[in-house]
Amino acid sequence: MTIRRSRAALLAATALSLPLAFSPVLVTPASAQWIVYDPTNYAQNVLQAARALEQINNQITSLQNEAQMLINQARNLASLPYSSLQRLQQSIQRTQHLLGEAQNIAFDVQQIDQAFQTTYGNASLSASDQQLIADARTRWQNTVGGLQDAMRVQATVVGNLDTNRTEMSALVGQSQGATGALQATQAGNQILALQAQQLADLTAVVAADGRARALAEAERAAAAEQGREQRRRFLTPGAGYQPGNASMFPGSGN
Repeated sequence: MTIRRSRAALLAATALSLPLAFSPVLVTPASAQWIVYDPTNYAQNVLQAARALEQINNQITSLQNEAQMLINQARNLASLPYSSLQRLQQSIQRTQHLLGEAQNIAFDVQQIDQAFQTTYGNASLSASDQQLIADARTRWQNTVGGLQDAMRVQATVVGNLDTNRTEMSALVGQSQGATGALQATQAGNQILALQAQQLADLTAVVAADGRARALAEAERAAAAEQGREQRRRFLTPGAGYQPGNASMFPGSGN
């Protein structure tokens, strides 16, 4: 009985050991971990990433706006690369030079007062006929000179019209093509300067024409006064007719 029990135990042990010997052995690595998917955590991560991307986009937009602002400031501070000042000054100087060349009586208050006290004043009762004639001729020369001066000024102003037209076209083009506020302002200022130059020319024409008219009217008034003096002298009784000898054929003795 003892031998049979030992043999049975040995067989049972052998039977139990066979599945273990022939079955595959599964070994789990020590570093392996379980991965758990959490939808809530994933959604929060995606939202944070979207917010971070939006902040980056906002920073990029802000930098772009600052760069554009700097560009606009640079444009606004850019000076206009065109100036008509020299040509406008030359036009005014030509007109002013002609006014300074006024003949006989200049555009000067003292000279005008002196001329009206002497040449255009009341005819002197003690002046000789030759002096009256000389004064009348001086007044006529002043009138003719004033008319000539007025026509010269008018011709100069008409000559400036072509320059003004060219400058106006150039300044309007510069104003329309201005890249900033400063250039537009400078172009506008130069257009105003051109208008001021045109007003100066108009003033010169009016002054020269008024001077010529004033000289002509002053000549008429002085001529009327001188005519009255000459008529008075003609009508003033003199010594009368005095008979005397007359010789038609000198040297004949008759």
